[in-house]
Amino acid sequence: MYWNEFMLVALVHLLAVVSPGPDFAVVIRNSVSSGSRTGLLTAVGVGGGIFVHVAYSLLGIGLIVSQSVWLFNLMKLVAAAYLLYIGVRALQAKPQPATPAEQQTPAPAMTARQALLQGFITNGLNPKATLFFLSLFTVVISHDTPLPIQAAYGVYLAVATGAWFCLVALLFSRPAVRRGFNRLGHWFDRLMGTVLIGLGLHLALSQWFKRG
Repeated sequence: MYWNEFMLVALVHLLAVVSPGPDFAVVIRNSVSSGSRTGLLTAVGVGGGIFVHVAYSLLGIGLIVSQSVWLFNLMKLVAAAYLLYIGVRALQAKPQPATPAEQQTPAPAMTARQALLQGFITNGLNPKATLFFLSLFTVVISHDTPLPIQAAYGVYLAVATGAWFCLVALLFSRPAVRRGFNRLGHWFDRLMGTVLIGLGLHLALSQWFKRG
């Protein structure tokens, strides 16, 4: 009965999740710099962050946020500050001493908990994700759809998001890919840091100009 609605939800989500954004940049950076384990944990964290958006959408808090301009703007500023923070950290990357390729081993820059939290927070604070889920649960998903069905949609969205970013992590942590990126060494980290800072500034400045 709800198969057509589910297919529409899945299609809209697919188009949204493959578009580059903060989640994509963070997963790629962690996968290249620290290997598949850190990249996969970051991807799992991103998938877990989806449950935050699903929860407030089901509880109706999302509607409150959409009607409260100052609350939504505050969330955008917090998200911008977080992206700027991890971007600046990436810009501080230093060159690694040259070693033979066979002696190179991944040196995780963060613990498993840190990788999970970074993915979770990056997605949970993403205002684009907030707008996406507000639209999804108010426009695409019918109000007549039973709550358990909507919750099942939410589980699918979280699992599908995590699976997609796990594939991204596996691709960018492949030895051949990592060797190619590692030739740039610390410059790759700095590039990703610049991207994250750019995303953070975009959020902050868009908020500033709206005030003006």
